[in-house]
Amino acid sequence: MRLGGSNLAAAAMAVGSALTAAWWLSQLEGPSPAQAAVPVVVQQDWPRDAVGAGAAQILRAPDGHWWADAMVDGRAVRLMVDTGATVVALTPADARRLGLTLTSRDFSEQITTAAGPARAARVRLASLSVGTVHVADVDAVVVERGLPHSLLGMSWLSRLSGFEASADALTLRP
Repeated sequence: MRLGGSNLAAAAMAVGSALTAAWWLSQLEGPSPAQAAVPVVVQQDWPRDAVGAGAAQILRAPDGHWWADAMVDGRAVRLMVDTGATVVALTPADARRLGLTLTSRDFSEQITTAAGPARAARVRLASLSVGTVHVADVDAVVVERGLPHSLLGMSWLSRLSGFEASADALTLRP
């Protein structure tokens, strides 16, 4: 059997697609007990010369992601920080916990997610805070299906004066 360049490329793409699909399927089952037990630490009272007045820091989780325990319209929601997400994106379960009542007709937007195309409903959040960092009137979407967890996207992050990632912490500046 002889593998040429095009056959090798096709095989590599097939393996990559299979691994990606397996990862997404594992995410749909929910977090493993080890992931569910990972505490999210938001440091708020840092010295002013270290991160600035009113700044908050999120420590990197063992899975390599930044998980923010946020307050959205006065209710707690866990969000994965995603600078590749244009807007804050909520799962239907998180939207229900926030008191958002949506019908099938509300999911009129077609969006592209990491898992592919999806239907979404546009919503506006009155407030979203992470630690001491607060932003009012935040654009968001509720993704009808396929989003494994809610995302803290650029519709919130771009409203900050800045944010900076280091090896072990994400600093948010109001």
